[in-house]
Amino acid sequence: MPVTDDDELREILDLETVAVVGCSSTPGKDAHEIPRYLREHGYEVVPVNPYADEIFGREAADSLADVDEAIDIVDVFRPSDEVSGIVDAALDRDDAPVIWTQLGIRDPEATDRAEDAGRQVVEDKCMKVEHQRLC
Repeated sequence: MPVTDDDELREILDLETVAVVGCSSTPGKDAHEIPRYLREHGYEVVPVNPYADEIFGREAADSLADVDEAIDIVDVFRPSDEVSGIVDAALDRDDAPVIWTQLGIRDPEATDRAEDAGRQVVEDKCMKVEHQRLC
């Protein structure tokens, strides 16, 4: 079952490094504004977007496999039909204990796979909204 308990969500929100898959370089888009908010609130945001050279003055990784630093949370801003592949990429890493899919994004089979592998999953929730509500 995806994480819904407020105490567990607070623990997740205490983590620091967030790889944002689908991070946008376009101001005004949720996939830009929410990671910007996270940066402004102390998170280390690693943009993952194969079509952008840099976002927030930081080089964008083409994929999760191209992220050199340790990841705490994989935050997904991609359509639900891409979640399975993103979860597979997250599971290929030794880190990334949390996979978070933004509002409207869900893949129950991928969630089950991630949880079976010992990862926590937050599904169909906005990280900014939950941060504002709980922190």
